Amino acid sequence: MTTKEWNQLRKMLPQWVEESRRHCFDGKVASYIPELSKAPIEALGIHILDGRGNAVSAGDCGLSFTMQSISKVFTLILALIDNGEEAVFSKVGMEPTGDNFNSMLKLELVQPGIPFNPLINAGAIAISSLIAGESSLDKSARVLRFFQLLAGNDSLDYDYDVYRSESETANLNRSMGYLLKDNGVLEGDVEDVLDVYFRHCSISVTCSDLAKMALVLASNGKDPLSGKQLIPRRYVQIAKTFMTTCGMYNASGEFAIQVGLPAKSGVSGGILTMLPGRYGIGLVGPSLNRKGNSIAGVELLQKLSQQLDWSLF
Repeated sequence: MTTKEWNQLRKMLPQWVEESRRHCFDGKVASYIPELSKAPIEALGIHILDGRGNAVSAGDCGLSFTMQSISKVFTLILALIDNGEEAVFSKVGMEPTGDNFNSMLKLELVQPGIPFNPLINAGAIAISSLIAGESSLDKSARVLRFFQLLAGNDSLDYDYDVYRSESETANLNRSMGYLLKDNGVLEGDVEDVLDVYFRHCSISVTCSDLAKMALVLASNGKDPLSGKQLIPRRYVQIAKTFMTTCGMYNASGEFAIQVGLPAKSGVSGGILTMLPGRYGIGLVGPSLNRKGNSIAGVELLQKLSQQLDWSLF
């Protein structure tokens, strides 16, 4: 980050957050997982981190929230580390669906009946079955340790209230799991696989945790603060490509045009994004638009991209 851009961010970021916050009341907080409905509709926060450890933040960046679908990026990477590309992509495809993130329509209509990509629910459930471990708890523990490593935060843990709420109301995800099992896609016991999925979605983070994880991706898998290679560069390339084409649900094309950065959202209102080679960004805004993305968060990122010429395209 240049000194000029850094100074502009420090000066303008609080104002841009407050301008974008007005959009919160144009959306709704997720309620299909009952525990998520308790999030403050007016919250909006952002944390930006560069490779030297410099950070700037504004708004409600200390708010804790669960990763939800953002976790799918990192379970994909872990599954690739455990199994390699050929095995992973025999179970999930590489294409956007154009459907809602929780749709299973194409599992029945399009052969060979595998999920179109690993960032929709069906794909992430299939990916969860590929995490190495002797049991669902062992697999979940490996996922949590991996997330702690990437965030540089050993205190990351599950939000057990969200985990229970998600598990108790997951009728559609259970339907997907059993259909995937019937299609020969899912490895292992369906309920055990779903438990791994529910747990990694319920890992609690703040914006600074997301920014650190994003910075590792922005740095091609290296922790720029320690110099350690945490993720193979090839798997980072795969993850960032999926984030660009599928990361913002069925608004990914619009986001690529309006913002132009790889990103992944979650229905808790979180967004993880980055400017490759420069910095990682974590954002939260629980009020969602009709596509399931943070309504004020998308507005804020669009403002930042336009004001600072961040778009990669």
